[in-house]
Amino acid sequence: MAASLQPQSASPLVSLRGVGKTFANGLTALSAFDLDILPCEFISLLGPSGCGKSTILRLIAGLSEPTSGSLAWSDATPADHRSEIGYVFQDPTLMPWASVADNVWFPLRLRGVSKREAASRIDDILSMVGLDGFARAYPRELSGGMRMRVSIARALSLRPKLLLMDEPFAALDEITRFKLNDDLLRLKRELDCTIVFVTHSVYESVYLSDRIAVMTPRPGHVAATMTVDAPRERDARFRASATYAKLCGQVSDILARAMILPGGAS
Repeated sequence: MAASLQPQSASPLVSLRGVGKTFANGLTALSAFDLDILPCEFISLLGPSGCGKSTILRLIAGLSEPTSGSLAWSDATPADHRSEIGYVFQDPTLMPWASVADNVWFPLRLRGVSKREAASRIDDILSMVGLDGFARAYPRELSGGMRMRVSIARALSLRPKLLLMDEPFAALDEITRFKLNDDLLRLKRELDCTIVFVTHSVYESVYLSDRIAVMTPRPGHVAATMTVDAPRERDARFRASATYAKLCGQVSDILARAMILPGGAS
């Protein structure tokens, strides 16, 4: 059971209880995983490679089923909750033969929305992610950071209530990563959606999150959750502040303890 370092008050958007996942090859990725995801929060899953962070996202998205335990959605969530979810993968996974606009249109196209009907929404989303003027460009003509912006725009095209992000900035240089972190926080404020964000970085998790769930090594479960006690609007001054350094130190200590918890060793 997760040890929460600060109390939660809101009713969860989705609750994971006793979730386990064992794959056909016998590998157990998750065991007794418990976590509440709250409406409109930014929560990061922080832990070592192979601890089941990506598996959690796939379970929430309905792309996989748990071996044990349950996922319970709030009563306000539609029965087909997948219609409320956007997913950003580690790799942008763009269609190389399609323009930026057509890549963003793709999820809408699958819903039967014509390109003409979607045109204004596509323009708005591209503007929102800083890609004005790139609608006719192709992925090969874009930088890594720009391709990831297209991937985020595509996930936002359906205006999801829940955005799942699987280490989207891990392969980018630090300058680009910092810029996209800032842009993501701006998008979060504009859209007021819930974000579940997978990362290996203590520093990224503290900068972005309202809460951080620290996971043990495989089989993964939540060792502790920590509320980031800092203003939601963050910038370069926050990165340079004593508060940020202190919070990063606290999360680093929690992660170090999680790595040696009984039953958490790989």
